[in-house]
Amino acid sequence: MLELFVIFSKGGIVLWWFQGASQLLTVPVNALVKDVVLQEKTGNSLFKHDKLGLKYRLDNEFELLYVVAYQAELALSYVDKLLTDVQREFRDKYKTDLQAKNIYRSFNFADDFHRVLKAVEAESLAEASKPREMRTWDKSAKSQKTVGSMVIDPNKKPIEKLTQTKSAKGKENQAPVLNGKPEEVVSSGGSGNESHSPDEDSIEMSRKRFIEKKGKQKTVAKGAVKSDDAPKKRVKESRKWDLGGGKKDMAELDVFKTSANSDEVNVAVSEMKLKGQMTGALKDLDTDGEEEEEEENSSDTSVSDASSSGGIFGIFKSLSMSKTLTKESVAPALEKMKDHLIAKNVASDIAAKLCDSVATKLEGKVLGTFSGVASTVKSTLQESCVQILSPKRRIDILRDAMDAKSKGQPYCITFCGVNGVGKSTNLSKVAFWLIENGLTVLIAACDTFRAGAVEQLRTHTRKLNRIQNDKKMVQLFDKGYDKDAAFVAMSALAHARDTKTDVVLVDTAGRMQDNEPLMRSLAKLIKVNQPDLVLFVGEALVGNEAVDQLVKFNQALADHSQQENPHLIDGIVLTKFDTIDDKVGAAISMTYITGQPIVFVGTGQTYTDLKTLNARAVVSALMKA
Repeated sequence: MLELFVIFSKGGIVLWWFQGASQLLTVPVNALVKDVVLQEKTGNSLFKHDKLGLKYRLDNEFELLYVVAYQAELALSYVDKLLTDVQREFRDKYKTDLQAKNIYRSFNFADDFHRVLKAVEAESLAEASKPREMRTWDKSAKSQKTVGSMVIDPNKKPIEKLTQTKSAKGKENQAPVLNGKPEEVVSSGGSGNESHSPDEDSIEMSRKRFIEKKGKQKTVAKGAVKSDDAPKKRVKESRKWDLGGGKKDMAELDVFKTSANSDEVNVAVSEMKLKGQMTGALKDLDTDGEEEEEEENSSDTSVSDASSSGGIFGIFKSLSMSKTLTKESVAPALEKMKDHLIAKNVASDIAAKLCDSVATKLEGKVLGTFSGVASTVKSTLQESCVQILSPKRRIDILRDAMDAKSKGQPYCITFCGVNGVGKSTNLSKVAFWLIENGLTVLIAACDTFRAGAVEQLRTHTRKLNRIQNDKKMVQLFDKGYDKDAAFVAMSALAHARDTKTDVVLVDTAGRMQDNEPLMRSLAKLIKVNQPDLVLFVGEALVGNEAVDQLVKFNQALADHSQQENPHLIDGIVLTKFDTIDDKVGAAISMTYITGQPIVFVGTGQTYTDLKTLNARAVVSALMKA
């Protein structure tokens, strides 16, 4: 039994709907639009929400969406055919209105829908009642094998390459190679054991030519004489340090000082250099040359499309005809784009889903006279990636921290992630950005597992600390090692309320996603303290591993929290972004899996190397050849 069938435009206008259930089903349909359509995840046509299964069909020519909802446990077999037939019937009946964009009218489609539904159900019932025929031996694959095809000639030597031989009739025969061995061609008139072998004379001639060629190369090599024009061996030159004409003081370049007040001097110098550089909102990643690159790529694509369609005649041909895209026509271009995405560090599963989504989005779309398939696929994929990376909700830490301050409550951010990704380092960068904007920070050392974790945070606190309005801007709260992390975070929040501290940054221990005891401890910390923001810190270097980490972190937080609505990951911090060049695929993988935005991007080793993500700049680097 169908619960709902609705036809609406991509702009959100409902054209027609049928409801078989008594309660309203706007929540599952809105969830489908929010989690699938808006996030460019339309590759899989089945979406499950609670006990309902929702299947959908995109009509890209008229920008329509057909959605059917039913009880998932029933697993109706005729749903796909119903969607296809209803789409065809609706298009044929209202084609003139749809072409004229006349969708603000009443569509009387109830009788047609019930007629199609009745026909589809009857056909499905007849198909189910039909007895299933058993496959006979004659129709099986084993029956097609012969004794001759299974006989292997022991005297036949394997040939690695295809060898062309001329038969007595003058035609060229090829010996196909299967798994490094030539396939034996069984003669139809023999007993099944005879096989045609390549011509031995042609093989012998090829061998002689190869030996002669090698002999000439050796003769030239022995008689060669060194000349002045020969390339010389490259020698590494010693580095020359440019000290600015000797104007810089050598003490300024000295990193390791031996005086008693070395730490104070280093802190003063670093504070003098960094102070005032991160006031206000963080800067985006560099976008210089992005527009020029897009124009260049578009021009290159148009040229390649013209050349691939037959030069100037192909251009005139494209002017005189339009083309309706199908999944088969865009499959070659999407296969190349999938390989390109995987090479740019996008997880293989995510790359396949992205390409499936683009194929669904382009199916039925009519190309313009000047558009090519390759350029259309590339531009659609680029738009999808930009939409995936664009934040679905607002995360304004400065504004939220100011709002919590006005209410007398500290704003709490928890950092979590696997080992060695840079949680403590990027936490200190966030702390520096917050104190640059006048907020006091308390760092909670909840990594009570790793040796040296508290000392690392103490060093960052000492270097970042400054006095403003007779108050320390950064403080460290720790209880030492081998303590319960949830208790340490709770005590830190209580201390922040007593001291009127604005922001609490909780540093947690690094843990692998399959370490159940540590994942249970992290879920307990989040459940007990209810932080305002949970940030997952991940490396930009990882590919498929990023998907596994995020999925299992979210799953562990959901399983071990024992709450109806558990607090999961709210955002992502992408570290070591300066080490990947243009292999930025991890950003796509992480955002696609969680649907959460990338809040910060670590781009270096200093406290100022913290930026926000520019979606178009990342996608431009992703699509660069």
